[in-house]
Amino acid sequence: MNKKIVLPSTLSELPNINDVNRELLLELYKDMVLGRNFEDMCAQMYYRGKMFGFVHLYNGQEAVSTGVIKALNKNDYVCSTYRDHVHALSKGVPSELIMAELFGKETGCSRGRGGSMHIFSSEHNFLGGFAFIGEGIPVAIGSAFQSVYRKQVLRDKTPLAVTACFFGDGTSNNGQFFECLNMAVLWKLPVIFVVENNQWAIGMAHHRSTSYPEIHKKAQAFGLPGIEVDGMDVLAIRKAALTAVNHARSGEGPTLIEALTYRFRGHSLADPDELRSRQEKEAWLARDPIKNLYKYIIDKNLASINDLDTIHKQIKEQIDNSIDFALSSPEPEVKDLKRYLFAEDI
Repeated sequence: MNKKIVLPSTLSELPNINDVNRELLLELYKDMVLGRNFEDMCAQMYYRGKMFGFVHLYNGQEAVSTGVIKALNKNDYVCSTYRDHVHALSKGVPSELIMAELFGKETGCSRGRGGSMHIFSSEHNFLGGFAFIGEGIPVAIGSAFQSVYRKQVLRDKTPLAVTACFFGDGTSNNGQFFECLNMAVLWKLPVIFVVENNQWAIGMAHHRSTSYPEIHKKAQAFGLPGIEVDGMDVLAIRKAALTAVNHARSGEGPTLIEALTYRFRGHSLADPDELRSRQEKEAWLARDPIKNLYKYIIDKNLASINDLDTIHKQIKEQIDNSIDFALSSPEPEVKDLKRYLFAEDI
C-alpha cells in the first residue's frame, strides 16, 4: 500500500527578504539554473552516445546543492556522491572541465579517468564523487580532521575549514553513517552531514527501508544537532546551512541536515523510472525549486523578467561552450593508461 505523500513547507516560510539581498538571490538562482541546464544537456549527450557508463542526474535537487555549498567559503571542502555534477558546479569547478570529464577527455577535471561518478578538483577543494553509497562519509571525516589538525598542531592562522558531506537517504542505513557521526561528535569535527532525502534509494521507497524514517532524529543518539528542512526551498536550506557552518567553524562540532527533496528523473539515465507513481511525481514537480524562486523574485520585484531571461541566455551560452570544449578536447593516450595511479613529482 502506498504511503501518503507529505510535502514540506513552501516558499511562504522563507526568511524575511531583508535577510537576503538582490545580488545573493540572483547568484543562487543562476547557480540552480546552471545545474539544471547542465544536467539536461548531459541527458542529451548521453543518448547521443557521447557519454558512457552510468550517469545519475540531479534534476529537482538543485536547491540543496546551491543552498549548502554557496554558504561555504572558498577554502571549505565538499564530499559528494555518484550524483555529483551539480555539487561540483556549485563549488566552482568550471563546467567545461566537468563536461570534458563526462566525455572521457584528457582535459577533464579527473583527466578523463573518472567519468560521471568521480568528479574531483583539488584546486576547488572538491573531494570527489564516489560510486558506492557511504564511501564519501569517511573521506569527509578525514577532511574535517585535517582542518582541526592544521589549527591545533600546525598553528594555522586561517579560519577553521568546514567540510560539507552529501549523501542520500539510502546511505543512512549503512554502518559508515553511524560510525562517522560518532567520531565527528567525539572529536568535535567541523563537518556538516547533508542527507538529500529524495524519498527513493534506487527503486526502494525510503519509508519501506528503515524502521525510523526521520533521519535527522538519528542525530540525537550521538549528541549532535539534527535539522529537517524543506529541500525544495533554497533559502530555507541556506539558512540551515549557515547555522551549521557557523556552529562547525566556531569549534562546536558537526550538524546533521536532512533535506526533504525529490529527483525529477530516474535513478540514472538507464532507469525507466516505472516504480514511482504519476501522482507522486506530479506533486513534487509542482514544487520545482527553480520555478518557485523565479516566482518569488518576480513577485517581490527583486528583478525583472528580462533580468532572469538574461541569466538563462548566459547559462545556455556557457553550456554550449562546455560542449564545444569537450568535443574538441583530445582523448587520453594509450601510453598514459597507468598514469595518475600514484602521486607524481611536481
